Amino acid sequence: MDRRAAKSAYLIRLAGREVEYRFVRRRRRTLGITVDADGLKVSAPLCAPWRDIEGFVREKERWILAKLDEWAVAPRPAVLRGLSGERLPLFGEPVELERRAVPVRREGNRIAFDSLQNLVKWLKAAALEALRPRVAHFAARLGRPAPNLALSNARTQWGVCTEDGTVRLSWRLVHIEPALADYVVAHEIAHLVELNHSPRFYHLLASLYPDWLAARERLELAGAALPILKETK
Repeated sequence: MDRRAAKSAYLIRLAGREVEYRFVRRRRRTLGITVDADGLKVSAPLCAPWRDIEGFVREKERWILAKLDEWAVAPRPAVLRGLSGERLPLFGEPVELERRAVPVRREGNRIAFDSLQNLVKWLKAAALEALRPRVAHFAARLGRPAPNLALSNARTQWGVCTEDGTVRLSWRLVHIEPALADYVVAHEIAHLVELNHSPRFYHLLASLYPDWLAARERLELAGAALPILKETK
């Protein structure tokens, strides 16, 4: 590990490749590694020695390089200006936009709309309609009534469960295939019982959504490609 790289970026050579990474120390018990659109990040306990940190990273060498390669070819967000002919994902399937002076409505594999503002309102309503029964479904699996559900505008946080039992989900889940949206819902519903990320939480999540780990990784890639809706001026 080269700790001399500028601007808090660090370098390590893995399988002959020089890999830049971000490094932070935190009040945590274990070492952690994440790879996303911003690259590799290594997190370590405050007093963890460098030899242990380097050894941990090298143990994960194959996984790190595979994830970096995966992210390198991942699609980037498209900026949609609200023009006819543009395409956006709706529940995981591409639909074509057609701008004309009509109320927003879906017509097969096309959405007709009169303004980007009204299109976003329509997408939020569609998200709520699709997510509400799934929230009720997973809550019932735990023998609980459906919690209060609200939408958020978050781009980087798919959902949150508050201490009062309210579940907030990003309306941008309307872009994601239903199976991945189900993972997000199951994750937040599990927090109704375990408001933490303890082993008990993950055991409960696995009972609701057994393939949660693969879904989480797929969701990271899908989320990085979410369209950005920006009205033309």
